[in-house]
Amino acid sequence: MLIRQLAVAMLLGVFLIGSVQAEVERFEIKSREPFAGGKVFGKAGPYQRIEGTVHFTLNPQAPQNRNIVDLQLAPRGEDGLVRYWADVCLLAPQDLSKARGTLLYDVNNRGNKLALNFFNFGSRGNRNDPLTEDHAGDGFLMEQGIVVLWSGWIGELLPGDKRLRLHPPTTAGSDKPLTGPVRYELFTAGPATALEVNGGGHGAYDAVDSQLKKATLTRRQRPEDPRVPVDRDKWTASWGQKSDEASLSKLTITMKEGFAPGFLYELIYQAKNPLVMGTGLTSVRDLVSALRYGDGQDNPLLLKGKPVIRRTHGFGVSQSGRFLRELVYWGLNEDERGRQSFDAVIPHVSGGGLGSFNYRFCQPTAYNTQFRQHEYPSDRFPFAYGLQQDSVSGQEDGILERCRKSTAPYIFHTQSSSEYWHRSGSLAHTDTLGKKDTPVPDTVRIYIFGGTQHGPANFPPGKSGTSNAQNPGEYKFFLRALLLRLDQWVADGTKPPKSVYPTITSGNLVSPVVAGTGFPRIPKVAFPKVWQQPSYWHLGPRWQKQRIVDQEPPGRLADYVVLVPRFNADGNEMGCLNPAEVAIPVASYTGWNLIRDGTGADGNLSSLRGSYIPFPRSREERLATKDPRRSVQERYESVDMYVAQMKTYCDGLVQGGYLRAADVPRILQTHRKRVAPLFDKTPLQP
Repeated sequence: MLIRQLAVAMLLGVFLIGSVQAEVERFEIKSREPFAGGKVFGKAGPYQRIEGTVHFTLNPQAPQNRNIVDLQLAPRGEDGLVRYWADVCLLAPQDLSKARGTLLYDVNNRGNKLALNFFNFGSRGNRNDPLTEDHAGDGFLMEQGIVVLWSGWIGELLPGDKRLRLHPPTTAGSDKPLTGPVRYELFTAGPATALEVNGGGHGAYDAVDSQLKKATLTRRQRPEDPRVPVDRDKWTASWGQKSDEASLSKLTITMKEGFAPGFLYELIYQAKNPLVMGTGLTSVRDLVSALRYGDGQDNPLLLKGKPVIRRTHGFGVSQSGRFLRELVYWGLNEDERGRQSFDAVIPHVSGGGLGSFNYRFCQPTAYNTQFRQHEYPSDRFPFAYGLQQDSVSGQEDGILERCRKSTAPYIFHTQSSSEYWHRSGSLAHTDTLGKKDTPVPDTVRIYIFGGTQHGPANFPPGKSGTSNAQNPGEYKFFLRALLLRLDQWVADGTKPPKSVYPTITSGNLVSPVVAGTGFPRIPKVAFPKVWQQPSYWHLGPRWQKQRIVDQEPPGRLADYVVLVPRFNADGNEMGCLNPAEVAIPVASYTGWNLIRDGTGADGNLSSLRGSYIPFPRSREERLATKDPRRSVQERYESVDMYVAQMKTYCDGLVQGGYLRAADVPRILQTHRKRVAPLFDKTPLQP
């Protein structure tokens, strides 16, 4: 009898795989509005903004979904499918016949839309409600006729600020709910008596005991310090209301005596009813496939019944770039019909990390740095796109291993200098011991924007709890040119520009220890003594095969080795694709900066920030301050000479395919204005 039941179950599974396919079931369009006031964007004409929700079905039996943690435990309909939904927003030409045929999916960052700022220099004000000419910026994406798409993919977000949200399947409802430990870090740089767990706008997992009577709260000054328990009677927990069943609640920890600024607090408790967060990955896969292949009722990008999209590219900044790496790593660029979702992806400033996107009780927003959230499993093996060996476990793997024979996308891995210091960036192209360069697959390009930080600072740059002014080095002009070259690679096979990144072989990738970096001894400038050192963490016996965490906090078994770009005598990096202002410098531009806010955190890396350290203006100033770097006026006789050198450098970038000729005048004009005061003939004080 048992054998017969098993046989029937196997036949049913085969039937489901063969006949029931997950897809976008339908689009629910809620609004269509003119974008940018109906402005005409060249040949593409005026654009429209379309908003609504997208409803998904997912087959738990499909082999393409086998790596989604806890999907088998989600409720199913009578047809055997799991259902969930997400917010969606897109910008497209009003006349779809004028679309380029290219879709740019911008993986939102914590619910926030970023593409218009990163490609169009659009306003960041009210960025989650992009509708005005300010949001359109200079219209770069629209002038190209590119369709821009966003959707919710994070299940831990709370409603508010027009953040895009995912409503994932839940595992709640069974007689015996799933339980497990969760760990949240709390931090404040200033006085505070109450802190939101998991940060503002994010929920926390339901607790087995809502009063958290058996939870632990500890504090320490630095990640390597021992945890010091905070007495349970010193703090209280309060929960907010849920917006719906498939969501989390806001959790606030209050301590009347106050939290110590600059200290790391850590809350650990037993949680229940995990959401199937990995469906954030499948939602993006299936949405992009639907628009590419014309699936889904009320699909908004059909023209005469056929899809207008022919090429699909994913772009993700930081967390969102790690999301794209994780999607590719789990083989989720193939939908349930065996079709490729993304032609190409651009993981931008992701460093060498993956993310907390697909394990039980995962926290998609969490990431680890040298100081904050250091022990979260984000910077973990594999780091590189090609085959790489883990120096700790001996395992061999690579980001592209699961899909390299069938649905591997083209990849442009772009990052700033900061990722080497803050996000284990070197491991994307070295072995895990930092001894040799790792071969980069032919379908991958790596472009390192030297002398830049995670996100460019405004100019003039200032300090905000940092030892140096923050880095305004601008890399967005590179992103514009490279996006078009990537699209051309997909469209007709034209090879893009060669990778540009520092290597061990060239001598331009070195230990972060100051003596080996070549960084000059600049008066009153402290060099980092710390950097993000990723580790192999033991998270319990079920982590490696089932992605279930049983041990919190984790145990540290061993460290991986990270390297950084070498500096020249000016304090600028070598072996990188440097912006014009870094190549023709009036300052040192670094990927690191230090915390200096008077708290216990002083001396640690200021998360994801770089430094801008101006050169002396004149020879007299250089001698008076004993700065080893040549002054601005010793380098360039005039503003015109400076701009002429910058133009020559930019022309070389254009010829190499790294920069658009149309952007050069804007770059030159911007920097002429910025450096002009440095050539003022007003006598200087010694």
